[in-house]
Amino acid sequence: MKVGFITRSTLQTVPGGDTIQIVQTVRHLRMLGVEADILSADAAIPYAQYDLLHLFNITRPADLLIHAQRCNIPYVISPILIDYSEYDRHYRKGFSGWLLRTGSPSFNEYIKTTARWLLGHDKLVSRTYLWKGQRRSMQAILQGASAVLPNSVAEQKAIQATFSTPAIFTTVPNGIDTSLFSNNSPVDRDKNSVICVARIEGIKNQLHLIRALNDTSFQLKLIGAAAPGQRKYYEQCRKEAASNVTFMEHIPQEALLEYYRSAAVHVLPSWFETCGLSSLEAGAMGCTIVVTAKGYTRDYFGNNAFYADPASPASIHDAIAQAALAPSNSELAKKISSDFTWQRAASVTFNVYQKIISG
Repeated sequence: MKVGFITRSTLQTVPGGDTIQIVQTVRHLRMLGVEADILSADAAIPYAQYDLLHLFNITRPADLLIHAQRCNIPYVISPILIDYSEYDRHYRKGFSGWLLRTGSPSFNEYIKTTARWLLGHDKLVSRTYLWKGQRRSMQAILQGASAVLPNSVAEQKAIQATFSTPAIFTTVPNGIDTSLFSNNSPVDRDKNSVICVARIEGIKNQLHLIRALNDTSFQLKLIGAAAPGQRKYYEQCRKEAASNVTFMEHIPQEALLEYYRSAAVHVLPSWFETCGLSSLEAGAMGCTIVVTAKGYTRDYFGNNAFYADPASPASIHDAIAQAALAPSNSELAKKISSDFTWQRAASVTFNVYQKIISG
């Protein structure tokens, strides 16, 4: 079985959660005997060499539409459906904030996609996207898929509430690398030690996190580089940060282990999260977790996390304060190690491939 993974062209140059999802899924599929190639959406793809295509990121349909239309072989899609609309309407600054304030989610994503292309920040792979638009392009891709592989039931419901598709849905949860992230040895953690592992950008909401913990007894460590186009936001974060807040650049996953082992709380107060891979990793390592209430996080963390309103620094502070005082919860680490692993994600994905190829 040979499968081509079609991904955004910036997958490696601007790494994100989808980078880890794709790389780890490919790695574990190869262990199952699948020939899997990672292919950039802007490349010329020899479709006939593959039994199946696996597309990613339905929120970026301009990357995918041309391949869905031309491939003439079955394809599945991992949608990774993200809703930026609340952030765009209420908290994005400057000219783009003014422009996107009154638009629908589809209109806003269309404007952002075309702007990235016109400014030379990204390639427009599918020119038909320009007249088809965001929503109709997404609908066309979903309509032609043999299977849709959301990362949670909540994501599936969000897709079905907006689009019609005859495809079979199979939930493929995100996971952790169990060879790296496991809580095998209990350690003493500093209850005032708080970390946030994420690119520094508006959607991740580090500014409200800083405002929540400035000049408190908590020691906050922000681990992540400024996202592209977010330099002003990064500088604002540094400008407002008090002395109890420190910044670190992006570091490899292996280097995160010591921080996950020593921190009491990992917090990700984003405006939207599918799950937050760093939250899964930190939870597997024994950190108490604070996550946003926006998105699909409850499908992953249930009652084993503390939830914060990203619009409210007070809510973020209170959730962290409760998490820091909470007794150690081994149930979350056990659940992550059993339910949310890349081995399981690859196994479920492989079963879907087999069903499609066998007809």
